[in-house]
Amino acid sequence: MPARISLGVPDCRLNRGEERTLIAIVISACLIGNPNVCKDYRVPLAVEVDPDRCMFQAQPHFARWAEQHPNWQIKRWRCTTADDQDL
Repeated sequence: MPARISLGVPDCRLNRGEERTLIAIVISACLIGNPNVCKDYRVPLAVEVDPDRCMFQAQPHFARWAEQHPNWQIKRWRCTTADDQDL
């Protein structure tokens, strides 16, 4: 499975002056017809989502992603810092 390194992005300033790091869900999925073909997909989340909330708010993103990618099966997922490609 191709590995993708998360480089991180600078913190974003919110209106309250509080700093937050952008978060993304990384979905690792494999083709249903060829389970040896796997890929990581990144789903960026809203700025107000922190790493703890990401774990609880990920489920609807899985369902939407699975609907949009019917030939792929989710094998695992994780929350991570978003990188420049997620912006």
